Amino acid sequence: MSDATIEGGVRQPLRHDSGHKHVSGAAAYIDDLPEPQGLLHVALGLSTVAHGRICRLDLAPVRAAEGVVLVLTAADVPGVNDISPTHRHDEPILAEETVEYVGQPIFAVAARTRDQARRAARLAEIDYDALPAVLSFAEARAGGEMVTEPMTLARGDAAAALKTAPRRLQGRMAVGGQEHFYLESQIAMALPGEDDEVRVLSSTQHPTEIQTMVAGALGVPANAVTVEVRRMGGAFGGKETQGNLFAVVAALVAKKTGRAAKIRPDRDDDFAVTGKRHDFEIDYDVGFDGEGRILALDMTYAARCGWSADLSGPVTDRTLFHADNCYYFPDVRLTSQPLKTNTCSHTAFRGFGGPQGMIGGERVIEEIAFALGKDPLEIRKLNLYGPGGRDVTPYHQQVEDNIAPEIIEKLEADSGYQARRDALRAFNETSPVIKRGIALTPVKFGISFTLTAYNQAGALVHIYRDGSIHLNHGGTEMGQGLYTKVAQVVAEAFQVDIDRVRITATSTGKVPNTSATAASSGSDINGMAALNACNAIKARLVDFAIENWGVPEDQIEFLPGCLRVGNQKIAFAEVVNAAYLARVSLSSTGFYKTPKIHWDRAAGRGRPFYYFSYGAAVSEVAVDTLTGEYRVERVDILHDVGESLNPAIDLGQIEGGFVQGMGWLTTEELWWDDAGRLRTHAPSTYKIPACGDRPPVFNVELLKDSPNREETIFRSKAVGEPPLMLAISVLHALSDAIAAVGDYRLCPRLDAPATPERVLMTIERLRKEVLASAEAAS
Repeated sequence: MSDATIEGGVRQPLRHDSGHKHVSGAAAYIDDLPEPQGLLHVALGLSTVAHGRICRLDLAPVRAAEGVVLVLTAADVPGVNDISPTHRHDEPILAEETVEYVGQPIFAVAARTRDQARRAARLAEIDYDALPAVLSFAEARAGGEMVTEPMTLARGDAAAALKTAPRRLQGRMAVGGQEHFYLESQIAMALPGEDDEVRVLSSTQHPTEIQTMVAGALGVPANAVTVEVRRMGGAFGGKETQGNLFAVVAALVAKKTGRAAKIRPDRDDDFAVTGKRHDFEIDYDVGFDGEGRILALDMTYAARCGWSADLSGPVTDRTLFHADNCYYFPDVRLTSQPLKTNTCSHTAFRGFGGPQGMIGGERVIEEIAFALGKDPLEIRKLNLYGPGGRDVTPYHQQVEDNIAPEIIEKLEADSGYQARRDALRAFNETSPVIKRGIALTPVKFGISFTLTAYNQAGALVHIYRDGSIHLNHGGTEMGQGLYTKVAQVVAEAFQVDIDRVRITATSTGKVPNTSATAASSGSDINGMAALNACNAIKARLVDFAIENWGVPEDQIEFLPGCLRVGNQKIAFAEVVNAAYLARVSLSSTGFYKTPKIHWDRAAGRGRPFYYFSYGAAVSEVAVDTLTGEYRVERVDILHDVGESLNPAIDLGQIEGGFVQGMGWLTTEELWWDDAGRLRTHAPSTYKIPACGDRPPVFNVELLKDSPNREETIFRSKAVGEPPLMLAISVLHALSDAIAAVGDYRLCPRLDAPATPERVLMTIERLRKEVLASAEAAS
């Protein structure tokens, strides 16, 4: 029996378990599954006004349409007509008397075919009494209505420190939202069972929430509802709460008709109905000294949240948690404003508000650099967290694992940042049209759910007599490789090849009370829960070996493919079968809860994060100052994942996260017209990054020899969300290039997304400011 490393244990660059299926089309998503006999297809009837009372609803033409079997309204919901994830009862499944955004579902129609259902849904005759609609930030600020309670984080006396600061400046930054654009749209299929039972297949990041919402709408206990998720075709936060509507409607139809029901909205409807990344207006007032050291900061983050709370409370909270990024603010006040608007209700998106918070903090750094005529990197390094009392966040958590200075120093040297910056400045002096820019920005991202209760996970592990292993846990697979990573944990624990581990669909019938697969915590908590289950079984096997072979515990060891028992090696499967014959349990649940964390929102104090993930990126761009068009020419990334569970998957997550972040900050623009209609509602009008947008030089490196200081799963760190914020370097590189137009004397104040149009407008504004400044000086 060989003592070689097992195939597929942790730290090995194993391919995604479904990767070959993804590229060959063999991976089965919900819409690929065989359709049950008599399946009904469901479509939604949507509001066409942003705000109004329904004064007439005539569904007779819908009921009379070809193929229609059932039409549902709010009156047909047997349980609670609400799918609010925070249980505020502000988000009805189907609108009752009032509609609050264009695209709000009013009724559902079930028909024999999807085409019939979609066509019928357009036949309703609806009259509205129009009500005032709040659409813009200006209108929302003037009205002052919020969807949830704002939060303030404070330390010291920011107001007093601002008054005494040697230098002070104020500004406002606009940051756009982002559509999730998962390749698999929202979808759910419900299959009615006996009595009050129903089985729901849902493309969701949160099976337990789907279970809760379906049970509430049907008026049945949760144990009557089983939710199953094998895989999603992307999610990015858009399937944490937004799948509730579709699963509930499918289940209502299934139980009303006794037939299976499926709903898959058209992409345009998906865009219109579902929430997106929150857009923000950020106001800042910063005091600093002559070197550029921040002395005081007061920032307000106003978010356009939409018509209901959804997750806007925790999203805007996390925005404040990440306004500091890697920087120490001595006297600070940070405030959120979750504003209500008559648009779709914005929701979770990769980073969960953290990117918007971080980009505000980076704008402050940039403003100071331009005010003092210094390299923004110099100001960044000057303000980093460090010793001597400069290690406490605005929410009073001590930064104990700060490796940002080392990462910045290494990346600055490895990327040749200083020499390249000098070369770009020289190039810009002789290039009248093309201007080049470069920026290095860091990332510090807190890992844990800020809702403490979500920091728990369960798992279920079975070993069969032949030594094969069945693995189930509460995490969901959306393409990020979670199933593969947790399977590697199990393989490592039992020292078996990964092909002995069968990954099975997430099911509320196997692991109850699951947390959402979000907050970058999927591997952390589900991996530990699976390891806990494995350790319970291993302990039983060790006890069995002690009794069966009469050897002491210190002579029993799990080795690749076998157990060493005294002076003999016995194949794993042989030990397992012998244990079965001796009536030893070979199945165990596992559980994990994240330690150390606590949070008091009212006081604005606590330790909301178990640890921080770090990284940094250098981006180089070229801008055509006549058109505003640009290219991202080179990107260098150094990112911290602790002791990687799977370097191949982690590199893929970093690359993908960066490109998605680049899309958010450059090409992806959401636009609602004056009637509240989303006009960027399809691939024809909404531009995500394509293959050609990938930087031609794209160097990504994992930080080596940097295990997590905390006792995470094999000392790894989360990798899902933090890399997205590395793309902030692209926005600042564009700003650096634009600044060349004004000889680097003025901060360009480039807003996001930095589309070519916005870049060009910023260039023209900067030219006018430079001219006005010169005329004033003369």
